[in-house]
Amino acid sequence: MKVLIAEDHALFREALGGLLAQILPDVKIIEAATYQDIFSVFEQGENIDFLILDIGLPDLKWEDGISKLRNLNSNVKIIIVSASDDIKTIRKASEYNIVGYIGKSFSPKILTCALKIIFEGGTYAPISAVSSTEKSSQTQTQSLRHNLTQRQEQVLRLVGEGKSNKQIAYEMQVSEATVKLHINALLRSLGVTNRTQAVITAQKMGLI
Repeated sequence: MKVLIAEDHALFREALGGLLAQILPDVKIIEAATYQDIFSVFEQGENIDFLILDIGLPDLKWEDGISKLRNLNSNVKIIIVSASDDIKTIRKASEYNIVGYIGKSFSPKILTCALKIIFEGGTYAPISAVSSTEKSSQTQTQSLRHNLTQRQEQVLRLVGEGKSNKQIAYEMQVSEATVKLHINALLRSLGVTNRTQAVITAQKMGLI
């Protein structure tokens, strides 16, 4: 897999590259610091699978930058990594057919989980971006917390610690089948399809 990291801060570029090497051992990383650098990479015919883009690059408005990128390569999967957590910006960016929007303020654990979801073929956006308003998101969190049983909260916490079903069953002194039932109920409640998404959503909602 070939990934282009476009970020004007060298330290963040280096940190992100190290993280990618852990997630994708065979990854080939190309770096860019401006939109013009990105355009040059594509104009040279590089076959880039993913572009991790800081939309705050200084040489061009991000809307114009992504529009030109799409003209140069309509197939590249774009992951935005940004210091901006403004919901309007996130929603506007989603109109450009991106596969992810990740905040720079995310913890390394959430950042890693979000990237794994994307590299496995999924998409990722902060929970606040898919809620109609911040208030509705808070209401959803309160409602969900109220509806979770004590056992489900315990299972969610242990899943967040990275423990397997077998480990959770041993710690809770229940069968693995019971753990699976709790996890399936949690996935439905959180509106996700796998454990990784459940952890990210639960952390963003303040449940764990």
